[in-house]
Amino acid sequence: MTTTDAGEPTLTIDELAARAGVTVRTVRFYGTKGLLPPPVIGARRVGHYGREHLARLALIEELQHRGMTLAAIERYLAQLPPDLSEHDLALHRAVVASWAPETVESVTRGELDRRAGRPLADEEVDRLAAMDVVVRDADVTDDPDGGLYRVDAGLLRLGVELLDVPFSPETVLAARTALLEHSRAAARDLSRLLRDAVAESGARDVRSLSAHMHPLVVQALLTTFQRSLREEIREWIDGGGEEDRAAPG
Repeated sequence: MTTTDAGEPTLTIDELAARAGVTVRTVRFYGTKGLLPPPVIGARRVGHYGREHLARLALIEELQHRGMTLAAIERYLAQLPPDLSEHDLALHRAVVASWAPETVESVTRGELDRRAGRPLADEEVDRLAAMDVVVRDADVTDDPDGGLYRVDAGLLRLGVELLDVPFSPETVLAARTALLEHSRAAARDLSRLLRDAVAESGARDVRSLSAHMHPLVVQALLTTFQRSLREEIREWIDGGGEEDRAAPG
């Protein structure tokens, strides 16, 4: 992996495929279909890919897992602005993932590494376990091949990305707890509002409305949270600067 003049990391096609958990052939195929923007061509005619390519690959894979055909994925991506950042793409992926119920699978250590996009050190697997992304299967702990792990497929990519965040495991877990508490409170309030709104409807109408509203509500929550977090960080940075200037030397 190299970096651009601005210090942004870049990936070769092999590195991109490994990080995304797909084959190089798949990356090239998506490129020819226009699902992935072309790489930046550097020295020796080597293509370099950035974080946006990785995020777009993750979105494509998520759409496929939800059962969308290639033609449907092309139409979906064609509706998105071409200059979406990795964070915006991650937001779309989170919304798509919310359409399906939680999926927990049992995988081997080798499959866990493959899905993570890179070999995971034992300490990294422990951190993923602390975040409840993976759970070691207690029935096969003596397996010489490393045993089986129950993996929350929807959280694995996020968990692997958090491994590179320069925060302590305690901070990550505290943030996770805060998010769970507040998201559950919001879900209860929204559920109560929707339940009251359809109190006179039949069970079939309620299920239909719920299926239609679910992705819309999730996207609204993600969008409002993203804006609120941006405002909080801006106020924190501005306020911190004023405190630093006011502090005695």
